[in-house]
Amino acid sequence: MMKNIALTLAALLLAPPAALCAADVSKPNIVIILADDLGYGDVGCFGATKIKTPNIDRLAREGMRFTDAHTAASVCSPSRYGLMTGRSPWRLHRKGNDYSLEPGRMTLASLLRAQGYRSAAIGKWHLGYSKDWNTPPITGPLEVGFDYHFGVPQNHNDSTRCFIENHDIVGRKPGEAFRTVKGKSFPEGLAQPRVEDQVDTTLTAKAVGFIRDHAARPFFLYFTPCAPHTHVTPAAKFRGTSQAGVLGDHIQELDAHVGEILDALDELKLTGKTLVVFTSDNGSTPKDFKGTQNAELNLASEIGGVREKFKTAKETARAMGHITNGPWHDGKGSPYEGGHRVPFIARWPGRIAAAAASTHTICLTDLLATAADILEVKLPDDAGEDSFSILPVLLDKQPTAPLRKVTFIQGDTADNAMAVRSGSWKLIETGNGRAGKVHQLFDLSADPGETNNLAQGKPDIVKQLAADLDTARADGRTRPRL
Repeated sequence: MMKNIALTLAALLLAPPAALCAADVSKPNIVIILADDLGYGDVGCFGATKIKTPNIDRLAREGMRFTDAHTAASVCSPSRYGLMTGRSPWRLHRKGNDYSLEPGRMTLASLLRAQGYRSAAIGKWHLGYSKDWNTPPITGPLEVGFDYHFGVPQNHNDSTRCFIENHDIVGRKPGEAFRTVKGKSFPEGLAQPRVEDQVDTTLTAKAVGFIRDHAARPFFLYFTPCAPHTHVTPAAKFRGTSQAGVLGDHIQELDAHVGEILDALDELKLTGKTLVVFTSDNGSTPKDFKGTQNAELNLASEIGGVREKFKTAKETARAMGHITNGPWHDGKGSPYEGGHRVPFIARWPGRIAAAAASTHTICLTDLLATAADILEVKLPDDAGEDSFSILPVLLDKQPTAPLRKVTFIQGDTADNAMAVRSGSWKLIETGNGRAGKVHQLFDLSADPGETNNLAQGKPDIVKQLAADLDTARADGRTRPRL
């Protein structure tokens, strides 16, 4: 008897960490890491050679890599709306890049809260707060299902220059109104503006702290670092570490922060019972963004000339041989593949096979239905209207049919461009005024760079995909009703 006990203990001690904690998978922890403006070609496991991303590559080695994953939109805020709600943002017919969540709409956070999860939104939010920040509480993530929030309103280059924690500004000056003033670099009423090159360091520390504090029960972490969005301002210790200038350095910093999250899961023996998803909110901008280049940066360190180098970060990276969106055309804000095809990796040891790859077309709207499927919860008809569970693919059930017949993606911020994907066919529809609609058609299997418009020679395919889009619009949903 004692010998059997000794052998059992020895086997446990020799088992890999994931095996020690993979017993209860009915309610896995869920960690979504959503990078900002990270292109398909910006990480090693998707083809980058000038930038080293060992931690993101580790996720790919230990999980499943999707090569045909898409954001709900080619820009930040509507893309995040789609991820959080499972509903396509183009249904709102909004213009601009500032979306808000409707009161009462199911979100990933509210779905998981109802199943006993504790949840945190840490990082870039960009889905709206209440308007009057001088009359707390400032409402936002906590009103849509999250239990804790620490983040930046839009990005680390936004005019607020502040963090928000739960319902208030961090570092508000007592008795002084918070306001941004035209011509002033930093807001009034803020004791200390955010430090550009320390934002993601701060966010990562908060994320790791949340994991440690909630290790004993199921948790959902929506972690949204700001890298590598403009301003491209990597922390000092990462400057000069890549072969793609400060852009590469910033991405390598992002990878290091991913590593901190993975290390915390390992240390707490949570790796085997945690689903980790790594992806991006849209493709990268192939060109440098000029709009904020004259802003005064609040930096912890001037080393490496980052104050000037960020202005030509994309140009420099390209000159050094780095192609941010890989083989795909154009980038952020466009309906072409570079605007919305993104890296996507899912790791769940013991459930998702290691070093797996999938060519299934998926969309970030699918995360809501996938979470519901994991928990065996039926989504109501008024939630996740464009969300399809990818769990069968993750678990290698080898579905013979595509997860969805057609995928629809918002292609700009003017409610004027739509991308329609069906197999290797890609339709872009623009315009709907007096001049009528304009269509472009591409066969991505033969023309991944979208250089050869086949619309005139393939009118039947154009007609079918345009009709599919009209149907999706008219039905108000693409997920079948219960």
